[in-house]
Amino acid sequence: MLTATAKPAKSLLNGPDHTLIMIDFQSQMAFATKSIDIVALRNNAAMVAKAAAGFKVPTILTTAAEKTFSGPMFSEITDAFPGQALIDRTTMNTWEDEAVIREVNRIGKQRLVFSGLWTSVCIVDPVLSALEQGFEVYVIADACGDVSGEAHERAMARMVQAGARPMTALQYLLELQRDWARLETYDLTTGIAKKYGGAYGLGIIYAKVVLGEQAKEAAE
Repeated sequence: MLTATAKPAKSLLNGPDHTLIMIDFQSQMAFATKSIDIVALRNNAAMVAKAAAGFKVPTILTTAAEKTFSGPMFSEITDAFPGQALIDRTTMNTWEDEAVIREVNRIGKQRLVFSGLWTSVCIVDPVLSALEQGFEVYVIADACGDVSGEAHERAMARMVQAGARPMTALQYLLELQRDWARLETYDLTTGIAKKYGGAYGLGIIYAKVVLGEQAKEAAE
C-alpha cells in the first residue's frame, strides 16, 4: 500500500533549479505570428520574465539579427532584467550558438525552460538538441507563437513526443510560488498576476478590494 507524504513532485519547478531561455521575442518575428494574439503573447512573455526575475531564475535572453533584420527584444522582457546583455545570434537554432552554450554551461542547470518565437523553428531546434544531450526541458506553450496555429501545435506535439514538458505562463508563475504561505514572494506573485494574468488577475483585484472591504466591515 502506498503512503502519501506532503512533499512536492521533483518535476515541479523551483526558482533556483532551472535556467530560463527566452528566444527571439522581436518585432519582425511577431509581425508574422498568427497562432496567438500579439497582446496575449506580450502579456505572457512579460509574466514569464517578471516571474523569473522575481524568483531569481537564471535567465538567458537571446535574439537573432537584432540590428540588421529582426529588431529589439520586447521591452516587457528586457525591463525585467535591467542591464543584462542579450546574446545576438546568426543561427536559427539557439543550441548551435557557442555564446549561448557557454552561458548554459556557466549557469550549470540540468533543467531548462524555453519560450520564444517561432515555435516550429527557434524553439523546436534547441529543445530537441538539449533533450538529445540529456537535459530536462520544459516549454511554455502560450509564451511561444508561430505563423499559424497548425505550425505551433505540430511543433508542440513534436517536442512533447521527444520528452519536453509543456506548461503555460500562468502555470509557470504559480508553480514557482506554489504556497500562499510563502509570504516573501506573495506580493510579487499576486502583483504579476494582477497586471498580466487576465481574468485571474482581475479576480485577485476584486477579492482584495471588494471582499477585503466586506471582511473588514464584518469585523468592525
